[in-house]
Amino acid sequence: MVYFDAASGAPLHPVARQAFLASLDEGWADPARLYKEGRRARLLLDAAREATAEAVGCRADELTFTASGTRAVHSGIAGALAGRRRVGDHLIVSAVEHSSVLHSAEAHEAAGGSVTRVPVDRGGAVDVAAYAGALRADTALACLQSANHEVGTEQPVAEVAGACRAAGVPLLVDAAQSLGWGPVPGDWSLLAASAHKWGGPPGVGLLVVRKGVRFAVRGPVDERESGRAAGFENIPAIVAAAASLRAVRAEAAGEAARLRELTERIRARVPHLVPDVEVVGDPERRLPGIVTFSCLYVDGEALLHELDREGFAVSSGSSCTSSTLTPSHVLRAMGVLSEGNVRVSLPAGTPAEDVERFLTVLPGVVAGVREKLGAGAPHAPQAVAGREELVLDALGKRCPIPVIELAKVIGDVPVGGTVRVLADDAAARLDIPAWCEMRGQEYAGEEPAAEGAAYVVRRVV
Repeated sequence: MVYFDAASGAPLHPVARQAFLASLDEGWADPARLYKEGRRARLLLDAAREATAEAVGCRADELTFTASGTRAVHSGIAGALAGRRRVGDHLIVSAVEHSSVLHSAEAHEAAGGSVTRVPVDRGGAVDVAAYAGALRADTALACLQSANHEVGTEQPVAEVAGACRAAGVPLLVDAAQSLGWGPVPGDWSLLAASAHKWGGPPGVGLLVVRKGVRFAVRGPVDERESGRAAGFENIPAIVAAAASLRAVRAEAAGEAARLRELTERIRARVPHLVPDVEVVGDPERRLPGIVTFSCLYVDGEALLHELDREGFAVSSGSSCTSSTLTPSHVLRAMGVLSEGNVRVSLPAGTPAEDVERFLTVLPGVVAGVREKLGAGAPHAPQAVAGREELVLDALGKRCPIPVIELAKVIGDVPVGGTVRVLADDAAARLDIPAWCEMRGQEYAGEEPAAEGAAYVVRRVV
């Protein structure tokens, strides 16, 4: 099996394994105790904190170890909002934040707070001026990821941090995807990350709260980790997380250049190998190891299963691979095709031979899935003198069937004629406009319907 899902969780770094095993005999005791075993455990914990703080670029007493990156995000947002409640209850997030940030925003809204969700461009990045324009006198906290977990786009964190600093608003950065590649630039105020994203063990997160940031712990206060993370510290896992962060940073420059070449190879060749593919994410400002593309006329779940049979583990943001049957909020915010979505995220050490084999296998897998769905190779519409408008009933049909049926009937109307697609699949709102852009047709808009919605497509070619 070739593992191409490092953005979900990187394989355990050898240094992490060694550090974990070595610290099991020394770090089992309570680091708060004064006897010899407790002092040994405290030394390990303090050394891990110092090493991690150096890698992050903060003071050791600003860094708290948590049970996960998600817990770090939830605690950071809740604590910062509570600490600045006299300023106001306004929270700013980008539309493509990790679900942990968006869930915190939803909880804040449900409790009576206000939230502004800053949109992104088609590459997945926020506009600095738009983000700065969302800042208000009652803004308590702003959040922005350093890089996106689904498409790899890097955000202008330093510029946004400057705007927030000028407005007197703390900025929390979710650095889970990027911290293994280097420190986060800019004058940010809070930072969250997760060790399993850089090759450390799962179950270790970190929360940084800069000195001077007003912060009030929510819930019962524990005497450990400055009161910001309750419970007994998992010292062997923390030591392994710190050791692996230092190790991956030492390898980062060379590995980044190598993985960037491999992902650029995928970005450049997939559109030539597979018809009707959209490569998404910023082509320049992106993480080294992530590349994402979407395929027309393909069921995302079927595509992942077929790639798994061929020995490749990848992930997808297609709605048909999720329990909610809604497309990825990231792809939706970007306004790009969601059906047949594939995220390839290469772990450190990925050999070029694995990428070449993936590129060899992919065209046949996509063609096979399309054939099973009855899509086949797309045909250019012919000139006809048929009806000016055609109604396509795709109610009850899930992605990518509405788009497949649209492609089959667009030639049944003359140039200038329209096809009105009736659909109740949430992905249709995203995929029909994306299909129009990819196939050179005009998307005329969405109209209300008795069931679902009507998506109007005008034939141009």
